[in-house]
Amino acid sequence: MQEKIEILSVSLLEQYHPLVSELRYLSASLGIEFGWHYLLDLTWMLGQMELGSGIRVMDAGAGTGIMQWFLARKGVEVFSVDRLDRAYLPLRYRLLFNVQGLRKGDLKPMVRSIWTQDDHERKPLQKMAVNLRDVLRAGLVSRAAGSVLIYNQDLGDMPEIPDSYLDYVVAVSSLEHNSPQNLKLVLEELIRVLKPGGCLLATLGAARDQDWFHKPSRGWCYSESTLRQVFGLAPKVPSNYESYDDLFDELRNCAELRGQLASFYRKSGDNGMPWGVWDPQYQPVGVCKIKKSVSVDEFVSLGEALS
Repeated sequence: MQEKIEILSVSLLEQYHPLVSELRYLSASLGIEFGWHYLLDLTWMLGQMELGSGIRVMDAGAGTGIMQWFLARKGVEVFSVDRLDRAYLPLRYRLLFNVQGLRKGDLKPMVRSIWTQDDHERKPLQKMAVNLRDVLRAGLVSRAAGSVLIYNQDLGDMPEIPDSYLDYVVAVSSLEHNSPQNLKLVLEELIRVLKPGGCLLATLGAARDQDWFHKPSRGWCYSESTLRQVFGLAPKVPSNYESYDDLFDELRNCAELRGQLASFYRKSGDNGMPWGVWDPQYQPVGVCKIKKSVSVDEFVSLGEALS
């Protein structure tokens, strides 16, 4: 694996066709719809990773998204971090996955999730029907071998996760909700929890020349120069920004993504595809950052400084 900046090509859908099919099946089983470019984000990230039992991964800005559940099915120990409160996690996730709270308040007992605070307006029979649907849906998929630790916390301050603890940090279209100034502070915390040699994989919005803010989705689009600066990537780290226009044309004409646009886009103008009209205003870019291992000379210098 090498550090890189890569605008995500729609050719990933064909390159990782079996993975795309697996992600679609899991999403249908869990009742999760994809963000309009998430299949590109997910396949690009997972294509970089070596997964298995004993691997620790943080899903940064996880919400209840599919990445954490997919990783758990591969035997991974997942740290699911989001400022969103998931204490009343829906029943279907608890039935299919070994889910725990990192702290006592991060996940309420399963019985309390049946009557969540935001469901108080539902009639009892409606709620029973939703839970029955979740149970039946859970029966379609075997229980995952890995685990998911729910941590309701801001990404910029994660005191419960030790230094140099994780093999990977993945951030699926979540870091772009930080300003360019705040993004650097968040990245410092994400790098802190990685093992030396560990990898941060993030997808964000790409800007052709200058950073700009996409108001409907409340997300920033970043230029290549900004990504190099905030991620600490050297000029020699490869990038395909020179193909920005060609890749964007391919994205706009991608029938597969256009035809699979999630239903939730049609309900609002405050999202990445306002009112469900296929009209991409930005394209996703992936960044791979490797945490530098401490050299012998640096280790000696650090020891001298502390003595």
